[in-house]
Amino acid sequence: MTSSFPSDPGHDLPVVVIAGRPNVGKSTIFNRLVGRRQALVADTPGVTRDRKESETTVRGRRIRLIDTAGLEEAAPDTLFGRMRASSESAVAMADLVLFCIDARAGITPADEHFAAWLRRQGRPVLVLANKAEGRQGAAAAMEAFSLGLGAPLAISAEHGEGLADLMGEIADRIPDGPTQPRRPSRRERAEGEEEDDTRPPGPLRLAIVGRPNAGKSTLLNRLLGEERMITGPEPGLTRDSVSVMLHDDEGPIQLVDTAGLRRKARIDETLEKMSVSASIEALKMAEVVILALDATLGVHEQDLQIARLIEREGRCCVLALNKWDAVEDRNATRQAIRDRIETSLSQMKGIPVVAFSALTVAGVNKLLPTVRHAYEVWNRRVPTGELNRWFEMMVSRHPPPLVQGRRLKLRYITQAKSRPPTFILFGTRTEQMPEDYQRYLVNGLREAFDLPGTPIRLLLRGSQNPYAPTK
Repeated sequence: MTSSFPSDPGHDLPVVVIAGRPNVGKSTIFNRLVGRRQALVADTPGVTRDRKESETTVRGRRIRLIDTAGLEEAAPDTLFGRMRASSESAVAMADLVLFCIDARAGITPADEHFAAWLRRQGRPVLVLANKAEGRQGAAAAMEAFSLGLGAPLAISAEHGEGLADLMGEIADRIPDGPTQPRRPSRRERAEGEEEDDTRPPGPLRLAIVGRPNAGKSTLLNRLLGEERMITGPEPGLTRDSVSVMLHDDEGPIQLVDTAGLRRKARIDETLEKMSVSASIEALKMAEVVILALDATLGVHEQDLQIARLIEREGRCCVLALNKWDAVEDRNATRQAIRDRIETSLSQMKGIPVVAFSALTVAGVNKLLPTVRHAYEVWNRRVPTGELNRWFEMMVSRHPPPLVQGRRLKLRYITQAKSRPPTFILFGTRTEQMPEDYQRYLVNGLREAFDLPGTPIRLLLRGSQNPYAPTK
């Protein structure tokens, strides 16, 4: 298992880093340049804690854009100190730094301090005087000349003013790199220039979810082999969903770390609601979901609620038992967790479980192979002939029940799709089939065709009576 950074083509792109003190509009600028609301934005200082990255195009040039936490003076062992260290590491690899200030507030001592620090880094810097809407704002932006970093560019990210000039400046200042290929016009395609439909296979989309303080960010750092995410004893450090790329032996993985999910009744602040929404959206976009649990606490009801959400969304799941090094009776703990899962999550029977310690790295190497196997099960298809031979055996072993004095007639079954495995059962009055008989068939599918842990969909299709009165 290795980090993708040395070999990932996206990391050959010019790197543009947005930096500045808190609450000057860095994330709003990031969203504007990316072209979508990707980073959380709120009128609260320090919303961004972890670096947020995205590839985007400015004036036909592909760049890797990084949004950073606010630069603040703080002791290294504090949360703000760790946030600053993460921002400084991003600046260290930048081809261009967009140093953002608040034109309304004017130049503050913090701006002057970090401008002096930036001059010592030897990186190209473009000063952005944000919130400079209107004549008065543009005039205030000129104060930024005093920072000694060259002519400032007055913009208003919130109102979209000055963004065209900003994109032009970025394109002019970054080193040569890949350009966005020109897409053939409709006329060219109509005249016979067909588009090339062959695409390299995309990365496996993997999300890490769980309650706060389950060790999700520490796990991501261990998988990457670097301190990419800010971690610490404080619960709820991660506020936004952060996507990174890595490679294992089988190819690329797009890995998303998410904010902790708490019970809905405990979510009060608007910012936390935004964080939870981003986490749920990341879960929905994933193909495989790692549900991280604190093994010392066992399975909490909120963990089961998250697992049920994963099942409803049709995603395959791997249960990750973190902090395994702190568990005293491991056999008893593992059995208790398995019993709780089997009892409360019968619809995900056989869910794969990996025990590890993100702190000591013991057992972490087992996680991605388990994820790959769960993904293969999620994609599995069963031949129709084999499926119907199994179906005839199941019906003969346990005939369909009587409903209103008449026995259900089940004709045949077919697999409609995978991801997750979805089967359609045809027959007469199948919509009246009791749930316990549906579970009997689903459990049989899971055991006969080796589909552990993955959601299984069973759709019922009854034959229509041509003599029945129409409504």
